[in-house]
Amino acid sequence: MNYEETLEWLFTQTSVFEREGATAYKPGLQTITSLCEQMKIPYKELRTVHVAGTNGKGSTSSLLAAIFQSAGLRTGLFTSPHISDFRERIRVNGEMIPRDEVVSFVERYQLEVRGLTPSFFELTTAMGFDWFARQGVDIAVIEVGLGGRLDSTNIITPEVSVITNISLDHTALLGNTLAEVATEKAGIIKPGVPVVIGEAEQAEVREVFEAAVRKNGSTISFARPLQGVKSPSGGWDFPDEGIHLELDGEFQLRNMATVLDVMRYFPEISREAIAAGAANVCTLTGLRGRMSRTQLPDGRTLIFDTGHNPGAWVYTSRFIAETPDLTAVIGFAADKDVDAILRMLPVEGHYIFTAPATPRALPAEELQRKAAAVGLEGPIAETPAEAIHMAATGAILLAGSNYFGQNFPESSTKERSSAE
Repeated sequence: MNYEETLEWLFTQTSVFEREGATAYKPGLQTITSLCEQMKIPYKELRTVHVAGTNGKGSTSSLLAAIFQSAGLRTGLFTSPHISDFRERIRVNGEMIPRDEVVSFVERYQLEVRGLTPSFFELTTAMGFDWFARQGVDIAVIEVGLGGRLDSTNIITPEVSVITNISLDHTALLGNTLAEVATEKAGIIKPGVPVVIGEAEQAEVREVFEAAVRKNGSTISFARPLQGVKSPSGGWDFPDEGIHLELDGEFQLRNMATVLDVMRYFPEISREAIAAGAANVCTLTGLRGRMSRTQLPDGRTLIFDTGHNPGAWVYTSRFIAETPDLTAVIGFAADKDVDAILRMLPVEGHYIFTAPATPRALPAEELQRKAAAVGLEGPIAETPAEAIHMAATGAILLAGSNYFGQNFPESSTKERSSAE
């Protein structure tokens, strides 16, 4: 098979959550463990940091990887989902896994593995672990796919476990209460392995984490809030820490605080490396996803944001309210809590309703009806590309779904992004 044929096989012959939703989710660790054993993937030998959370785990993972790279460590980074290229999921020092290595791994799987039917994510996880091991990385930052306890990444024993925050998302799989969701995320906590919590303001969430730590004989720390100021050049400045963070978005204050707390467990990493990683995270890791910006040929600014649950939209809705001359192009997968998100949006905003390119998409007509019920008005566009063409304002926000990535053009200018 060539690369295109291999991708076609991956997306059609395995269960893919991005396409099928909850029916593709295969909880449990037996399949991924057996898969790694049959393919002789030495995942237990990898030095790792494990990152879970409802929002912020992509930004946090990329920041950690950028800092390790800046310290001279050969660094693996495993994230999901991808925005426009499958290979974004697996990087070493910012470089995506080569196409021929994707082909080679799938061919090995087809030749060597018997009696297993792994999901797309299980196979991708094994591919990442295999590539990191063969590349001899010094450390790998591993982002959880969904939940934590039963996620296929949870076969690792990391140096530090990280849980960014807890809010309701994927409730059909993770639970309908914050405590239930926290329990699933807390499943990444391992015996004797310290855990850093980015945000746990709710008492029931904090109690879940503290109970898990007591059970595992681990230690826990809660990241202290950081005072940052918006930088004239974009991003945030942290004068007390001597750090400039190139990522936009108020939510990055929490993510940076989490990262600094994690760094306490790596005393060999200098403050200079931390500052360099924060200032150059997009260049070093290829990060893009939340509040990524590019200039369109006609001079308009296109802003791409992948927040897709109410916790993420606390910040996105505030951005809409505070940004003049903005058109928000929004669309969602049907299994998201769209009603809750729409209730958060300012009625004075300018909206175009569309649908992402996935079988799980909520039809644009239905989204428009739901929006009208809470006082939001705007036309329908058949595709995100059509919506961008329709928008007459100077700034366009394309928000709500990772599947919009194919409509977000590559930028010739420096992007400031923060994929969560």
